[in-house]
Amino acid sequence: MNHRTQGGRTANDLGELREQAEHTRDELGRTVEALAAKADVKAQAEEKVAAAREKAAVAAERAKEKAVVAADLVKEKTAVATEQAKEKAAVATEQVKEKTAAATDLVKEKTPDPVLEKAEAVAQKAKANRTPLVAATAALAGFLLVRRIVRGHRGRR
Repeated sequence: MNHRTQGGRTANDLGELREQAEHTRDELGRTVEALAAKADVKAQAEEKVAAAREKAAVAAERAKEKAVVAADLVKEKTAVATEQAKEKAAVATEQVKEKTAAATDLVKEKTPDPVLEKAEAVAQKAKANRTPLVAATAALAGFLLVRRIVRGHRGRR
């Protein structure tokens, strides 16, 4: 029961045409929106800037983590090296003490008793009279310095 309308078309044909037109309008609307989004340079630039910022933040965080790890490693190695240096210094100090004691013992063995007694007496007098001893030492050093300067100037003439 199709009713004939203008131009020989039926009512069903008009309904289909209207549906097709509506469908085409929807597709055209979506296409226009997609084209508008592609044409929106500012929005695209903002998206790229946001992506670049995110990438930079991630890279900065990684660099920070690597720096922390490197700093910890340096601290660790420094602590180990310091400990090793302390151990070596302690060993060297002990060796110096031992050799000094051995040398002192050897000197005491080889030096005749009267010389040791005389040296001990001189040491006690020097301890008791430090001021004159320091003054005499300074005077001797001054004399030797002046003598060297004078001799040095004679050789240049």
